[in-house]
Amino acid sequence: MPIPPVTDRVSWQSKLDELLAKEKAHTRAGDALAAERRRLPMVEVDASVKLVGARGPVPLLEVFEGRSQLIVYFHMWHLGKAAPEQCEGCTFFTTHVQELSYLHSRDISFATFCEGPYEESSRYREFMGWTQPWYSVPEGSVDPLLAGRGFGMLACYLRRGDQVFETYWSTGRGTEVMAPTYGLMDIAVYGRQENWEDSPAGWPKQFDERGAQFRKDGRPTAQWERIAAGKSDDLGGAPTIGQSGACCQK
Repeated sequence: MPIPPVTDRVSWQSKLDELLAKEKAHTRAGDALAAERRRLPMVEVDASVKLVGARGPVPLLEVFEGRSQLIVYFHMWHLGKAAPEQCEGCTFFTTHVQELSYLHSRDISFATFCEGPYEESSRYREFMGWTQPWYSVPEGSVDPLLAGRGFGMLACYLRRGDQVFETYWSTGRGTEVMAPTYGLMDIAVYGRQENWEDSPAGWPKQFDERGAQFRKDGRPTAQWERIAAGKSDDLGGAPTIGQSGACCQK
C-alpha cells in the first residue's frame, strides 16, 4: 500500500499551515453560500398534502410537529424487494440522521418521506433501528411534493400559520450534508477510496459511484451490524435474513 512521503515535523506543519489557509477560504466560501441560500425566495406547497405515518394519514402541516421549519429526506424504495435490495444510497444517508435534539433546539423538525408503502417501509426502518419520524408518500401526494423531481432529494420547508413553503432543495452530492462519515473519510489519508477522487498514483480506489460504495457482500453496508445483532430483515412476504440482492443504482 503506498504511503505519503515522510518528513520532519517542522516541514510537515509548514505544509499543513498552507493547507489550513485554503481550508479557511473554503469554509468562508461555504458561509457565503449559506448566506445566499438564506436569501432565496420560496414557493408555496399545499399544506394539506397527505402523508401516511404511524397514526395513519396526516397532512404535511402536522409533520412540522408544531415547529416552524422542517427538513425532509425523500427515501427511495424498491416495492416488494427484500431488505438487501433496498436503496443502498438512501440507507447510507438516512442511517446518519438520528439525534434530532439539536435541530429541535433551532425550531427545526426532521422527517423521512419514503417512496414505499408505510407497512412495508416502516419494517425496514425498524430493522435498521432508525428513530426519526417516518412517513410514506401515497401516490396522490407524489406530484404535489416532488413537482417533477425524484426521490433521493433533501428539501427544506417553512411554516407560517397554516401555510407551508418550500425554501430549498438539493439532490446528488447535495445530500452529503447528511453524512458526516464522508467528511471524516475526506480527512483520512486514503479518502473515500472511490474511483472519481483525485488521489496520488497507487492510492486505493475500491468503489465505483453506482452504489458499490454503499454496499458490502450483497447488501447495504449498515445492514450487516443489524444482522449480526440478530435482527430480522423480514419486510413482510419478501425473502429474509441471508438473502442477497442486486445493487440498486442511485
